[in-house]
Amino acid sequence: MTELARAAASESGDDSGSGQPVLDRLVNLLDLEKIEENIFRGVSPPNSPTRVFGGQVAGQALVAAGRTVPAERHVHSLHAYFIRGGDPAVPIVYEVDRVRDGRSFTTRRVTAVQHGKAIFALSASFQLAEAGVEHAGVMPDVPAPETLPTLAERVAPYAETLGDHRVGPRPLDMRYVNDPPWVTRETGGWEGRNQVWMKADGVLPDDPLLHVCVLTYASDLTLLDSVLAEHGVYWGLDRVLGASLDHALWFHRPFRADNWFLYDSTSPTASGARGLATGRFLAHDGSHIATVVQEGLVRVL
Repeated sequence: MTELARAAASESGDDSGSGQPVLDRLVNLLDLEKIEENIFRGVSPPNSPTRVFGGQVAGQALVAAGRTVPAERHVHSLHAYFIRGGDPAVPIVYEVDRVRDGRSFTTRRVTAVQHGKAIFALSASFQLAEAGVEHAGVMPDVPAPETLPTLAERVAPYAETLGDHRVGPRPLDMRYVNDPPWVTRETGGWEGRNQVWMKADGVLPDDPLLHVCVLTYASDLTLLDSVLAEHGVYWGLDRVLGASLDHALWFHRPFRADNWFLYDSTSPTASGARGLATGRFLAHDGSHIATVVQEGLVRVL
């Protein structure tokens, strides 16, 4: 599941637009029910699409893992596989395996189950804060997010063509730096990078794990667009089938997901009906806060 509109719909039960109410529904979606030691239950919202959005199940699985880890240990990496399409009509059960509790690192494995079968598997590592060597790349030279059109303004000229694929409630404020893929598909102006400013469209509670989970949710919204843009096709406009296959995230520095961050992504290769996309998240001050890699199923019929 990669279309942004379906992703946005997956955390919301209505079409009330954006802002704090929509963000609050995403926060509630990530607040799992504990049903037994190491077992949690999450739900999908009403009016969901036919499959659970990958960012939702990844965020919920990370919440389940984090709830079994001491608060002073923060997640620094996760690796996940999307095994089966999730059914939004029934709850998802998250089973946590406490793999290891070391002096500095904690490892957890989470399996998401529906109808007696695994639909998603995640491994996550948590670490006590430590001082050490530091370096990072340079922030791209991009306009400030406040100077860029909103997503609604970007979509408006193409609303009839895009249909349901870019409309609906959104918990994130998104501002494209370059022309979006549905524009470059027509103009041929793709320059090999997809750059989007994002932030939670409201204020989040002061829970570091929640901010990480919101960024995990965001990381699955536009990443595979980089693969499609290389070939001038797009979800809903062309005969394209796609799904996330696996997903890896590394978290480098503390951040708040309700402050602006730049999602800078590209696709180095595609073959065998699979496309690889890589991205990095940079805070407004240029600090490198996270890195993501995803392989997705991409079938252009």
